[in-house]
Amino acid sequence: MAEGCLTMDSRFAPLFEPLRIGPVTAPNRFYQVPHCTGMGHALPQTLAALREVKAEGGWGVVCTEYCSIHPSSDDHPYPFASVWDEGDVANLAAIADGIHRHGALAGIELWHGGSYVANLATREPSLGVRSMPSREDPVQSQRMDRADIRRLKEWHRAAARRARAAGFDIVYVYPTHGYLLAEFLSRSLNGRRDEYGGSLANRARLFRELLEETRDAVGERCAVAARFSADGHGDPHLTSEEAHELLAVLGPLADLWDLVIGDYEEEMGSSRFVEEGALEARVRAVRGLTGRPVVSVGRFTSPDAMLRQVRSGIVDLVGAARPSIADPFLPSKIRDGRIDEIRECIGCNVCYAHDARGAPIRCTQNPTIGEEWRRGWHPERVPEGRGSVLIVGAGAAGLEAAQVLGRRGFEVSLAEREPFPGGRVSRESRLPGLAAWARVRDHRVGQIARMANVATYYGSALDAATIREFAADHVLIATGARWRRDGTGRWHAGPIELGPARVYTPDDVMDGIRPEGRVVVFDDDHYYIGPVIALALAHAGASVRYVTTAGRAGEWSSHTAEQRRTQRGMLEAGIEIVVSTAVVGFDGGTARAECVFTGRAATWGADALVLVTSREPEDGLHAALVGSDGGAPDSRVVRIGDCRQPSIIAAAVYSAHAVARELGRGGDRPAARDRVLILR
Repeated sequence: MAEGCLTMDSRFAPLFEPLRIGPVTAPNRFYQVPHCTGMGHALPQTLAALREVKAEGGWGVVCTEYCSIHPSSDDHPYPFASVWDEGDVANLAAIADGIHRHGALAGIELWHGGSYVANLATREPSLGVRSMPSREDPVQSQRMDRADIRRLKEWHRAAARRARAAGFDIVYVYPTHGYLLAEFLSRSLNGRRDEYGGSLANRARLFRELLEETRDAVGERCAVAARFSADGHGDPHLTSEEAHELLAVLGPLADLWDLVIGDYEEEMGSSRFVEEGALEARVRAVRGLTGRPVVSVGRFTSPDAMLRQVRSGIVDLVGAARPSIADPFLPSKIRDGRIDEIRECIGCNVCYAHDARGAPIRCTQNPTIGEEWRRGWHPERVPEGRGSVLIVGAGAAGLEAAQVLGRRGFEVSLAEREPFPGGRVSRESRLPGLAAWARVRDHRVGQIARMANVATYYGSALDAATIREFAADHVLIATGARWRRDGTGRWHAGPIELGPARVYTPDDVMDGIRPEGRVVVFDDDHYYIGPVIALALAHAGASVRYVTTAGRAGEWSSHTAEQRRTQRGMLEAGIEIVVSTAVVGFDGGTARAECVFTGRAATWGADALVLVTSREPEDGLHAALVGSDGGAPDSRVVRIGDCRQPSIIAAAVYSAHAVARELGRGGDRPAARDRVLILR
């Protein structure tokens, strides 16, 4: 418990009541549902440490990500866990043991990807209720015959037995999100004419059998859970009425129902498009059908919202993935009366994006996620330190560095040239859909305000001479970056032909400038800024033409499950979208462009051009202190955040955290490499 903390508000006592789930008992109502990590079977120690920290933080149940039951369910290049053999059992046991060390239950989600996967690594035929294309590769699944169904059931039983041997307390059957069991449930995909096709009872037969056989495989040692869509999988597949009927009939066969919804992009939608608690009405509608405990998610960060879910009977357990990533110690902070210390998820989906890129997850709010084993970082503990530090710039990086160094015990001075903190976070959070971004600033400002050893000086622009006179032991430069005004970016290696006026950047728009009339927004960045700038201008009354070198609007946001909603929202706002095209010039009245494939030219009348191409690091102050060649006239001076490497906000926070945590500890500390050793 932190020094000076309060006791738990008695209102929240229901969140800490134990709950019986079949043969096991959850110690409280905080349930980390299965979620991806970008680690899977390849990084077993990294994964085990991440899950253990969640249990240490007070989550009563901590589950794995989707765990493949057989080599015919191989999701490469996307990382996934596996329970194929005894080696997997040993790795999974390390996860379960770490969770148990803190008194929590360990859950495992057994999974077969069906037609969705291409089995790129194992080269096994993928299996489907019919032969269908994989998610993105030029391969189709093998149509399953009766022998395939028998083998699948054997694999699932064997995986359940291995899960029990590894020490798991809750074992999932997983008939949703479009994977193999969902194919069998689908009216449009399942055209079988035997006992596994046709009627709803027949289409659900395999699901029923796996529930029963999993129960038999795990015995009285483990609970059986099912992750199921409360509103079906969309009318062509499984209607909401059919889903409700199945829940009522099959409810007693599971000890716990983990309820989701059919639209995955809404289920885990970003805060740009989906509000907290968006699943509530659909979960409430089926809550009483199962006759068993229910867990569901909603990106809950407010203790009051969690309490209402339980007290009103919507759920028995509060499910969380992203909030448990942003703050693994969220339950403990509620228990200990430290609610104002909770790092609230901002719903940016950067965690999901990194898994989609085949990399360990990252978090804008929690830079320690994924680094628990690799670098030995703990989200609530930092090493002690001493000395004085001057931080120049109070954006996301500067605020994170000040918070960490303050917790370590340094005397910190934080100077910011603007009269307010937050940097790009404060400015971006004023754009359409990005209000939750302000939590990055607000959490850190709130924590810093409680530290007597951190002094803040807003509205204080410092030059090199002033910094030298300050004579701090260490200087961190966190002066950020500015959007380039000349068109330099991915497509153009140098400036494009521009007139002297009516050329703007996102910084101008965020500073309150709203170009009017016919506005061309040229997006060579491909993430969220271009689309939200276009929306801001359209909402202000401009006629907006959005031009991008990518094939879709905000293309990188496909990794954050936002792209389709991004493009739909722009079209609904009346924005014209021109893809695979680069703006090559603007004279103040006409914008010139070229197709990125053919070079075919196009021209448009335009009153203004907004360039969203790339950013220039604001590192002049750093160069003035250390020399432009990076030599070390003053080795105390370090760049952090966008000043060092322009990137997403999560990267700026991570950069600052790494420097602040290691400052004064004897130089760079190499991160450990997780690997499987071959013993000779």
